[in-house]
Amino acid sequence: MVSAAAPGALNPDPAFWAGRRVLVTGHTGFKGAWLTLWLARLGATVTGFSLAPDTRPNLFDLAVSGRADTRIADVRDLDALKGCIAETRPEIVLHLAAQALVRPSYVDPVSTYATNVMGTVNLLEAVRGAPSVQAVVIVTSDKAYENREWPWAYRESEAMGGHDPYSNSKGCAELVTSAYRASFFGPRGHPARIGSGRAGNVVGGGDWSLDRLIPDLVRAFGENRSVEIRAPHATRPWQHVLEPLSGYLRLAESLAGHDGAGFAEGWNFGPADEDCQPVARVVERLAATWGGGAAWHLSAGPHPHEATFLKVDASKARARLSWDRRLRLDEALAWTAEWYRAQGEGGAAADLTLDQIARYEARGTIS
Repeated sequence: MVSAAAPGALNPDPAFWAGRRVLVTGHTGFKGAWLTLWLARLGATVTGFSLAPDTRPNLFDLAVSGRADTRIADVRDLDALKGCIAETRPEIVLHLAAQALVRPSYVDPVSTYATNVMGTVNLLEAVRGAPSVQAVVIVTSDKAYENREWPWAYRESEAMGGHDPYSNSKGCAELVTSAYRASFFGPRGHPARIGSGRAGNVVGGGDWSLDRLIPDLVRAFGENRSVEIRAPHATRPWQHVLEPLSGYLRLAESLAGHDGAGFAEGWNFGPADEDCQPVARVVERLAATWGGGAAWHLSAGPHPHEATFLKVDASKARARLSWDRRLRLDEALAWTAEWYRAQGEGGAAADLTLDQIARYEARGTIS
């Protein structure tokens, strides 16, 4: 059932974004590429600050290159960040640059902390010296919470934590954000409002990352081989990539508004309870959607620790940002399979992505 809310009331405001100077860190990544395309569609003037893409193919090269002023640089480089912000004078900053995977954080924890913690410090430190900036959204993760394997969802007031280096680094990034906000921004400091967004496990076309479920499945299905699954019973909050991105954009608009100080805090953008499903359910559904005998098998292990149960409560975002999901999990997986199939058959990645953004904007929320 579609809610009473008209789709237009749920979308980012084109009048807000048109011509607005926006800095996106991590724009060469999966989420960053989708976000950059959406901002370009809204008429924003986008500068991207990121490392070069780390996979071939990748959505940035296929669809985004040329739609943003791209600076290939590292968020661990404070001087480079300061120089970029001083030159481009962004009004809105969306910080997505990160080492975004759990298992690689066990292999290289130092780089994970340097990127996710000190990268956030550097970004906020650079913003301190930039009078143009009105609002900053720091993107972290549902894994930032101290996971106690509870059966209920985590609210924004829960403690930050994290067992593995990746999850812990995201909890640290939240603490850094809170400390900088209290110490250097607000009534007695820089006027920019600082918020953070914590989303679930995103799916969508254009992700070719290694050691991530959907790309692993797509590669295996495309090669007609069974895919190896580590933790089929682990439950995650699954959502299409456009769901949290719409939340980040609405949060940025609210932070930049006349009462933006009231939004300068942490926010969850997660799916409904019925879309918090075990890995096996997602694998089986995508395999059925893909067809052609797609199959999976259990990995022999052993594997590093990963949380078994994750879920975030997005009640606050629904109540105060008028944000809500628009795609059920089955629809999100169908859109994902559709994107990869069409791209594999010669479809232009930019056109496929922009078409799904337009279809998403035309949707109402799900009751």
